[in-house]
Amino acid sequence: MASPRPPHRTTVTWADFLRSQGKAILAMDFIETVTLTGQRQYILAAIHYAGRRVRVLGTTAHPTHDWVTQAARNLLMDLEEVESLAQVRFLIRDRDAKYPALIDDILGGAGITTVLTSVRKPRMNAIAERWVKTLRAELLDRTLIWNETHLRHALREYKRHYNLHRTHRSLAAAAPLRSRPQPLETDRIERLAIRRQDRLGGVLHEYLHAT
Repeated sequence: MASPRPPHRTTVTWADFLRSQGKAILAMDFIETVTLTGQRQYILAAIHYAGRRVRVLGTTAHPTHDWVTQAARNLLMDLEEVESLAQVRFLIRDRDAKYPALIDDILGGAGITTVLTSVRKPRMNAIAERWVKTLRAELLDRTLIWNETHLRHALREYKRHYNLHRTHRSLAAAAPLRSRPQPLETDRIERLAIRRQDRLGGVLHEYLHAT
C-alpha cells in the first residue's frame, strides 16, 4: 500500500517571504565603533533588500530614544522625497533596547510593518548584517577615526561609494543607484583607458573609463 501523500504546505517560510517581498523590505541595524579618543559611536543605517541602497541615518555617542525616533522620522521623509515610500511595506530589525516602541507606531502610520527578528538569529536580518560586515572590512577596520565629525564625513563618502560605484552580484554587476554599464565593443577594448579616483585618502578606489 502506497504511503499517503504529505499534506501541502500552507505556511510561508522566511526565505519565501524575503524572495517575494524583497522590493517592499527595508532592514535596519546599529553598528558600533570606537574613535581614537576612546569614544564609542553608534551608527544607525537602513538598507533596501532588493535594490541594496543604503541610507546612513546618523551616528551618535548617545543613542537615546528621542534620537532614534527622529532618525526614523528622517527616514520616512527621505523615502517620500524619492517616491519610494509607497512600495516599502516592511522593516526588519532586531530587538535591541535602543529602539523605542514609538518608532513602530511612526512607521506603522506610514503603512510600514515592523518585523522583529528572533533572539540570536542574525540570519533573519542577513542583508543588513552583511552590509555591516562590508562596512567594517572596507572602511572602519582600515581607517583611524578621530572623532564624531570625522566619522560622519567618512560615512558620507562611503555611502556615496557604496550606492553609486560599488557593484553587486545580486544586481548583475550594477550599483544600487547606477545601472549596469553597456558592454564595450571589441575595437574599443584595445585602446581602453582606465582612470582611478581615490577617496578618503586612498581607503576607497573607484575605477572609471577615461573619456
